[in-house]
Amino acid sequence: MQGKKHYSEQLFKSFQLSQRVPEYNFYRRLKDLLDLQWLYRETKQYYGTESQQSIDPVVFFKLILIGYLENLGSDRRIINTVSMRLDMLYFIGYDIDEALPWFSTLSRTRKLYGEQLFKQLFKQVLKQCIDKGMVAGKRQAMDSAPVKANASMDSLKEKTVLDDGDDYTNELKDDDDVQGSDQNTVSADRKKSVEQHHSWKAKQYKDMPGGKDDRAKFVSNHTHYSTTDADARISVKPGKPRQLNYLAQVSVDTASHVITQIQSDHANKKDSQCLPSLLKHTIENLKDGNLEIEEVLADAGYSSGEALQALEDNNIEGYIPNFGQYKNSREGFTYDKENDRYICSQGKYLEFKKITQSHGGTYKMRSYRSSSKDCAGCSLRGVCIGKSDFKKIDDTVDKPLYDRMHSRLQTPKAKRMKKLRSSTVEPVLGTLINYLGMRRVSTRGIVQANKCMIMAAVAYNLKKLIKWKGPNVQTAVMAIKKAKKSLCFCFLRLWQPLVCNTLQLQPIYYRY
Repeated sequence: MQGKKHYSEQLFKSFQLSQRVPEYNFYRRLKDLLDLQWLYRETKQYYGTESQQSIDPVVFFKLILIGYLENLGSDRRIINTVSMRLDMLYFIGYDIDEALPWFSTLSRTRKLYGEQLFKQLFKQVLKQCIDKGMVAGKRQAMDSAPVKANASMDSLKEKTVLDDGDDYTNELKDDDDVQGSDQNTVSADRKKSVEQHHSWKAKQYKDMPGGKDDRAKFVSNHTHYSTTDADARISVKPGKPRQLNYLAQVSVDTASHVITQIQSDHANKKDSQCLPSLLKHTIENLKDGNLEIEEVLADAGYSSGEALQALEDNNIEGYIPNFGQYKNSREGFTYDKENDRYICSQGKYLEFKKITQSHGGTYKMRSYRSSSKDCAGCSLRGVCIGKSDFKKIDDTVDKPLYDRMHSRLQTPKAKRMKKLRSSTVEPVLGTLINYLGMRRVSTRGIVQANKCMIMAAVAYNLKKLIKWKGPNVQTAVMAIKKAKKSLCFCFLRLWQPLVCNTLQLQPIYYRY
């Protein structure tokens, strides 16, 4: 007999969420794992003693976590999704007939709480990972990724001399210590920098195709700013259009791919400029678990004198490829370290002259020059210096740091570290961006963007923590997989030729 279900809505006589949510459910396990009672003490300073009650801080952080765990892009979607999921209601401590907080409450509360509170939550989860034995601390892989800001390129406004003048006037009003004669000097310097700024813009527009009105306008952080999010910066990747971004800097432990530090930076900063700060905060996070960093793995974007010096100051061994313009040796010239000079193939000296600034003032360079008398009768003059009167060699003042890094990168271990870095931190960034809501921040301002990135990292570490089976179990699983592969390989080697000969097929040997 065919069955037919008739639905009639009625009041529940006896219903408990704890009985309906399975024991193995993710959010049930997360509820047992995550203890957030300390939030009541830490958030007490943000509330008064009168008026209406606000959202429970524990409920707020759990709702935000759900947003990143489920890759939900907005606060409205978080509330809508939670209202239809029994396991999520059980996780946040709400019953099925209770009204959830209004979605705009999440945004207001996120702005209310300080950045330090989010960092403290990240450290609490990281400490749990350390206690479980998931973090070795010895080796950290670092990388960065652009995260789209909550601002459109249509919000860009061109910087003008008038805006610069207003900013300067406000600076002078705020500074009571500047005297009248000093103001004139500062004003002259400011005027000169403004003129250089706008001459740079004019140079960019020059030689562009088309007329004055219809040619494409070149936009950059030098010439434009966003009126929607002043902290967002224009950045571009090869093959992609320019857009307003933030920069997510991530440090990942190579043992079990746990995130040990995440922070936001302006998208126009170089990775090498961010490394000292990223390294400092990673050391502090691991210090709470009595762990010390011994090695850092990163790509060539993190190569700079300041970054390498930060590693040496902390007694950390780095594996960072030197930037493209680095030269370990000069063809035809030998460096005399004792006398700090170069010797050419003809036995002439290039003495140290002075320290100069590189183009743009980014790096300090040591300048070495030969004597014009020595080069006058040289047979290699045409090949070596051409029409110049002397030979000049410029080396960065940090060349010893680069040389030591170059020597380290020639070892077999360096090649293994390169593969380890790419297989550790890059999958983590891909997971954060594609599956944990970090493709785009829904807030404005670099402080709010940092909160979003921290919560994405917390969600990632919590998922790793729940799935963690322990070192003994992990070793046993790997051994079983290896044994299966060996058995399959032996079977193919023994029986495939016989089967192929019977069926008159060409044997194919698989690699495992």
